[in-house]
Amino acid sequence: MTEFDISQTSVSNVDGTISQYSVNPKTTDGINEGTGETTWLNEDWSEWYGYYKTIPEYKTAINAYATWVIGKGWKADGRTKIMLERITGWGEDTFMSILWNMLVVKKVAGDSYAEIIRNENGLLINLKPLDPGSIRIVVDDRGLVKRYEQIAKSGKKKTAVRKFRPEQILHLCNDRVADNIHGTSITESVKWVIDARNEAMTNWRIVLNRNINPLKIFELDTDDSTKINNFKTQYQNMTKDYEALFVPKGSAEVTIPNVPLQDPQSWIKYLENFFYQALGVPKVILGGSEEFTEASSKIGYLTFEQVYSKEVEELKADLWNQVAIRIEFNKPASIKNELLQSEDKNTGQTGFQPSEATATLTRNE
Repeated sequence: MTEFDISQTSVSNVDGTISQYSVNPKTTDGINEGTGETTWLNEDWSEWYGYYKTIPEYKTAINAYATWVIGKGWKADGRTKIMLERITGWGEDTFMSILWNMLVVKKVAGDSYAEIIRNENGLLINLKPLDPGSIRIVVDDRGLVKRYEQIAKSGKKKTAVRKFRPEQILHLCNDRVADNIHGTSITESVKWVIDARNEAMTNWRIVLNRNINPLKIFELDTDDSTKINNFKTQYQNMTKDYEALFVPKGSAEVTIPNVPLQDPQSWIKYLENFFYQALGVPKVILGGSEEFTEASSKIGYLTFEQVYSKEVEELKADLWNQVAIRIEFNKPASIKNELLQSEDKNTGQTGFQPSEATATLTRNE
């Protein structure tokens, strides 16, 4: 007779604790004291550029950010305007397209660079965007930029093919923190949610395909490879052309697994909203209107005005400090006054409404 002895039971994780989520510690890429020079090269640019090229919502959001900052154009005094209108970048650029390019790369890579080209009299004649994955930053013992080095794209050896003085490079740096000698890429922080959303959509596509064409396992009453291959070919042709397949009785047995059809829309939608929240770009500025209320759209738009203001002021400062260009950017349409007028007219509403303080899985941005 079987003896049931509870003392013989074994379990894993006896103390019942659950491993807690943790984030790997990070150190800044600051100066190495006593080494004379500290260098940094963006080794992740190719991966991050792949996300920008492949993920449509990421590319669209980053492009929209850059368009918001400079999309309404710029203005300057007559002499500066003539000088900037002659800039052609790689030959087919304009001053506007160069700035737009650099703003996009600034967010995706953390840093963007353009070579400042002047004539023999020191007059600016061109700005040429550079590959951020090929520019190495070199700082001295004080943590100040000493030079920039352009690295050959091919070959494992990181040999500098060109060297630039600081005044020869226009460098836009995104969200530099602490003593880092480079900016912070937005791609790194949103990578997880992008992967999670695309995995969910890919898996859901497989589920839909399995419900239309379920996986079938056949048990054939033969071990003849020729007969098996013939049956396989006939079955593949049948499924391709949606025709019937007739086999001798008892020669094959089919098993159709049950594939449950569960709608993951709420999870995918949550990840989408989380993505835009992490990115700091509200969906409303992309031009969409699905599930937006007028109030949420206006708040999202107004909130991004503050982000725009910070970005455009930083760009103006970079252009003046690094290239001695003084320009103003035309501002996008503001809805601040409209919101104030609407609030004055809506005398029955005071403070927040209950729905505005209720947490839900699906967020309206």
